[in-house]
Amino acid sequence: MLLKCTTRHIRIYTAEVKNNELVESDKVLTLDIDPDNEFNWNDDALQRIYRKFDELVESYNGADLTEYNLRRIGSDLEHFMRFMLQQGQISYNLNSRVLNYSMGLPQVSAQTAE
Repeated sequence: MLLKCTTRHIRIYTAEVKNNELVESDKVLTLDIDPDNEFNWNDDALQRIYRKFDELVESYNGADLTEYNLRRIGSDLEHFMRFMLQQGQISYNLNSRVLNYSMGLPQVSAQTAE
């Protein structure tokens, strides 16, 4: 049975991608990060999310694979993304089709008058 976790910026599926289709799997989790392109990403930031995902999945090793556990992983990744945004490791994509600042207002550095 296909299980999934859908948060605002994270989607996790018990499936793998084959020919651009999700194929149900009880051994593979597929992670979709920021499907609406609300953020600007660099390779380092994406790798941090993937490493955090692997760490969270490993922490549930031996537990039943349930929607509840997937939601907990997804929520933890959302919190990690918020931390990365607050630290300036990712930023809002101001060209995104939706600008709702769901993780807080963007930080704008104050410019001094000269």
